[in-house]
Amino acid sequence: MFATGIENSNPTLDNGRTRVDQMEASGHYREWRTDFDMVEELGIRFLRYGPPIHTTWRGPDKYDWSFADETFGELQRRDIVPIVDLCHFGLPDWMGNFQNSDLPRLFERYARAFAERFPWVQLYTPMNEMYITATFSAKYGWWNEQLASDYAYVTALKYIVKANVLAMRTILEVRKNAIFIQSESSEYYHAESPAAIKPAELQNSARFLSLDLNYGHRVDSEMFEYLMDNGMTREEYRFFMESRLRHHCIMGNDYYWTNEHRVRADGHTNASGEIFGYAVITRQYYDRYRLPVMHTETNLAEGAQGDEAVNWLWKEWASVLRVRNDGVPMVGFTWYSLTDQVDWDTALREKNGRVNPLGLYDLDRNIRPVGRSYKQLIHDWRSVLPTQSLCLTVPVVPPSEYEAVKAMRERVAAGGRPDLAPHPALMPQGS
Repeated sequence: MFATGIENSNPTLDNGRTRVDQMEASGHYREWRTDFDMVEELGIRFLRYGPPIHTTWRGPDKYDWSFADETFGELQRRDIVPIVDLCHFGLPDWMGNFQNSDLPRLFERYARAFAERFPWVQLYTPMNEMYITATFSAKYGWWNEQLASDYAYVTALKYIVKANVLAMRTILEVRKNAIFIQSESSEYYHAESPAAIKPAELQNSARFLSLDLNYGHRVDSEMFEYLMDNGMTREEYRFFMESRLRHHCIMGNDYYWTNEHRVRADGHTNASGEIFGYAVITRQYYDRYRLPVMHTETNLAEGAQGDEAVNWLWKEWASVLRVRNDGVPMVGFTWYSLTDQVDWDTALREKNGRVNPLGLYDLDRNIRPVGRSYKQLIHDWRSVLPTQSLCLTVPVVPPSEYEAVKAMRERVAAGGRPDLAPHPALMPQGS
């Protein structure tokens, strides 16, 4: 699955008074038809995309689907497969922030309402980058609740991951063959001295917390104590360990130049730049969870030479091929995002309107060199990978075939025999 994304990040700053809306900053609300044209121009059939949560989810069980109806209707018409990003770093104003204990229950209903309105959608990322959302909102004090304590972090984390689990569960009741791609930041912490080994080890355990809870994987012993000491109850922990939805999941790994860190003896960190790289770190995550993997985000700014992003694209693609050839079931790759972004040079902590040249296209919708390179990469590799034994095929039903699949399942449920299907994804899927 070669993919890109249209970013719908929308965290708040200034105690909720200021919202940073990447769809607005990128001009997507005006240019969404052109943006979909660009997706097709690149030869991409998979798009990380979601409705803006703060303008769609107007209150408990109150929704404004007008923009989603237009955009998702057009994706369906074009037969572009969306990987639906329901929550990307922010919540509606009426919800407050990630300290809200009502979040899991209410988000479950929002996810169900979306799935019922768009039943042809199969691929989901209910909560994007759960680790980053909790860290930036409740540990670093940057976004949303802007808190900076271990207790606030654990509170945000448990509500975010529970919301994700409940959303998966309810979506599966609507769409039994739904597949969930957890786009999660893949991190590594390097000790810069012997005195930093212990804090680095703790950070390298903490980086797994969101996925451990989401997949029902027992956390490391020190992390269990950390969770219990900072507000998680044994009953809450037991909920995660008993969820058992991992067999519906693909582990999405995001990797950027900033994902590796140097750790000082006092536990503080600085960006280290690329040291191990995507291949080594992804192997660590795969060895822990043993799930199919998709490279769900990467980018690099186009700099003075003009080829920096192109070179990074080929380096990341080489890393994907390496882990695939080492036996990891790789199912996809993503350059994120389709267009340039705005204010990510300050991690969305300031609303400066500064354009970051990270996209396949600039904000005037002109293709960048990395866009041309990605288009060529897709053209060159698309027909090769399915013939290779280590390439896992995901049973995705294209939007254009949804009604045929639905009709076939109804015939099977009524005791009939399914007709021969033109695509392996059309075989009936169990829950």
